[in-house]
Amino acid sequence: MPTPSLAALPIRRLTPRDLTACADLSEDRGWPREEHKWGFLLTAGKGYGIDDPAGGLVSACVVTEYGPRDRPDLAAIGMVLVAERHARQGIGRRLMQHVISAMGATPLTLHATPYGRPLYEELGFKATGRAEMLLGTFRPGTSEPAVATRAATAEDLSAILRLDEEVFGADRTHIITRLPAFLDQLRVAEENGRIIGYAGAWPNMATQVVGPLIARDTKTAKALIASLAAYTDRPLRTDIDVRQEELLTWAKEHGLASVTFNSVMTSGLSELPGDWSRRFAPLTVAAG
Repeated sequence: MPTPSLAALPIRRLTPRDLTACADLSEDRGWPREEHKWGFLLTAGKGYGIDDPAGGLVSACVVTEYGPRDRPDLAAIGMVLVAERHARQGIGRRLMQHVISAMGATPLTLHATPYGRPLYEELGFKATGRAEMLLGTFRPGTSEPAVATRAATAEDLSAILRLDEEVFGADRTHIITRLPAFLDQLRVAEENGRIIGYAGAWPNMATQVVGPLIARDTKTAKALIASLAAYTDRPLRTDIDVRQEELLTWAKEHGLASVTFNSVMTSGLSELPGDWSRRFAPLTVAAG
């Protein structure tokens, strides 16, 4: 149980002004600071945190909602962190219970590490899928998939939004419209003038994270990854749905290696909405 003093500390909404404190908390737990990602999530989502009377944050997390503003279809929870000096005192559980209560009847999802999964199961989440994290320097093949890709333009945004909502199963306009400012690259795959997939790459410390990645089929997903890799010297990192076996095999053949597996967990719904067969990688495991 947390000490009375910790249990009495109020939980408040975080804002972009808390960016440095959130990055400090990441670093405290041995994570990269990830200031670029924190900045995006605190702007696009809702942050919750507990202030440490001694300075900084005791704990933090971010919730990203999708669908109508007044009644979201889905909310993703991510970046759940507790300062090392306050770990194993029930703080993370208390913060999660607060967020779950605040979200009411909204269905929830999150990506859980093996370490975090038992807590989420106690809180009523069930594992409904798995994602495999890959990392490495991409090696182009001799015969890459013959699917036309190009850099996205402002004129593509409406088509990307339509495709994303169809595949993701909820409206993510507030996320997608922020992508051009957040991503290093945003590329689309085309066939006969119609967009059949899109993918982004963004900087996270020493790597380029590939995500989101939505495509009509595996061939299109391969072409998008290869095109993103061609424009960066950094190692690629991505989290691929384990059901996308062909893409996982191909990525490993091209220099990416398995790092770990995370559980995709849900509460309030038996599986994620949308079309998983065209959803290859999330924007980030912290936001879906």
